Amino acid sequence: MIVLGIESSCDETAASIVQDGTIILSSVVASQIEVHHKYGGVVPELASRMHIEAITPVVDEAIHKAGITLEDIDGVAATRGPGLIGALLVGFCFAKSFAWARKLPFAGVNHLEAHIYSLFLMDKKPDFPFIALVVSGGHTNIYHVTSHDNFELLGQTRDDAAGEAFDKVSKMLGLGYPGGPIIEALAKTKSPEAISFPRTMLDKGSFDFSFSGLKSSVARYIHDHSITTDDEKAQVAASFQQAVIDVLSQKLINAALHKKCRRIGVTGGVSANQTFVNKLSGKAKDNRISIFAPPVALCGDNAAMIAARGYTMIQQGALCALDHDVFSRTRID
Repeated sequence: MIVLGIESSCDETAASIVQDGTIILSSVVASQIEVHHKYGGVVPELASRMHIEAITPVVDEAIHKAGITLEDIDGVAATRGPGLIGALLVGFCFAKSFAWARKLPFAGVNHLEAHIYSLFLMDKKPDFPFIALVVSGGHTNIYHVTSHDNFELLGQTRDDAAGEAFDKVSKMLGLGYPGGPIIEALAKTKSPEAISFPRTMLDKGSFDFSFSGLKSSVARYIHDHSITTDDEKAQVAASFQQAVIDVLSQKLINAALHKKCRRIGVTGGVSANQTFVNKLSGKAKDNRISIFAPPVALCGDNAAMIAARGYTMIQQGALCALDHDVFSRTRID
């Protein structure tokens, strides 16, 4: 089965052609980073307008790169939520119309579930059960995944998500948007142990996260020490990043041990941070736990993961009707 996937939940317009839920025939992403960079974050109205401009060319390019025709497409999947409502509507309505016009089955995909499905687009896929970390947008969630449709939520952020913390600290330091890649690059030049920032673990045995205290601690340090030079900023970046990595890694290892699970998958934008993946892999090895992380191209928002999740939904008959709508917030139950 060949599925056309469409993603437009935030600031990337993406389309992908995926065969049988695992083989990527094409994946096209039109990024808006340059537009939103000067604002220090995504401007929803601008994002929606740019999705409208990009959606048709991106879909056309995905079909062309896959070497197929419209007649070869067997189903359509698009992000239904969570995300920015205006942005979601562009991709969702386009996909719904495309499917209706060609009388194809249409699946509305949960963006968080799709990130987990990026693991099934790898050559080496995790067997069930496994622990999954989803760090996407305003979400930092841990799931116990026991089947293609069973995602048990073990923990989530109570305030700022990890990705939001990276973006906000980057803005404090005047480094720009998005913060993750910039902070990781700077952090490589300094010792992560130089500044002692807090590691909020919350209640003993809890798998929830909280990064607001860390963010506030960084803000106070920048103010109290008048951080202005590139060298000083790099030091703050290294110590901040290490604090986030320590919390994420410890929570994941604890969750895996709690569920007696020997596999962990990390997905979403922060999983592109190779410093994090390498540190986690080292800790996991000590506990005989295997780590699975998709290639960088599949860590951020993309349509291949939407098509992969959509393939399973279409097979199961979990389809969207013409009157179904998008949603801004949700959680996987």
